[in-house]
Amino acid sequence: MKLTFIKSLSIVLTIAFVFSSCEAVKNTNNTQRGGAVGAAGGAVIGGVIGNNTGDGDNSVLGAIIGGVVGGAAGAYIGNRMDKQAKQIEEEIPGAEVTRVGEGINVTFDENSGVYFATDKYTINDKSELSLLKLINIFQKYPKTNIIVEGHTDSTGSDEYNMILSKNRAQAVSDYLTSNGIAESRIETNWYGEEQPKYDNSTAEGRSKNRRVELAIVANEELKEEARQKAK
Repeated sequence: MKLTFIKSLSIVLTIAFVFSSCEAVKNTNNTQRGGAVGAAGGAVIGGVIGNNTGDGDNSVLGAIIGGVVGGAAGAYIGNRMDKQAKQIEEEIPGAEVTRVGEGINVTFDENSGVYFATDKYTINDKSELSLLKLINIFQKYPKTNIIVEGHTDSTGSDEYNMILSKNRAQAVSDYLTSNGIAESRIETNWYGEEQPKYDNSTAEGRSKNRRVELAIVANEELKEEARQKAK
């Protein structure tokens, strides 16, 4: 009981610390935020937040936040992520692109770039166009890794949705590797209906929950390069 209380208290204090820093960084760009988080002990904060969101409602964000380097090195990484995110937004306008800390979250639902027919996981022609553009960008930034995640709505059984999300995530990962992205750069995960971002009681919400999400993060080579540049 005592350990549980201490853990809970540490989480509360960490969250309070993060919010106390918001005023100082809210008018900065993503690169500057990367440095600010590091200066405030971002590696520790990111780890705590990552551990608590990675197994919760958004594993992509947990993976990104949990891997922060922080400080000047974090700003160096953030600068490169800013450029990559901007290019994805420009070349794939249907994708939902979010810069988070030192990484990028890209979401494709059935209305935004990567499409799957109902109950199918075959990548169609329109989806190929978006993925080929994304592959071209990934090849320009070889020092990043990609986490691919599959999600479904709540229609159907838990078991069926888990398998469907796995097949869709794997289809995207396979397409990336078959078109020049090294397997070592890719991690593939699937969660079925376990991580809805929208209301499954509405048709629109279910449509958005049927999605594939990507997390783009610095690999160890880029992290070490950033640390060296920060010295």
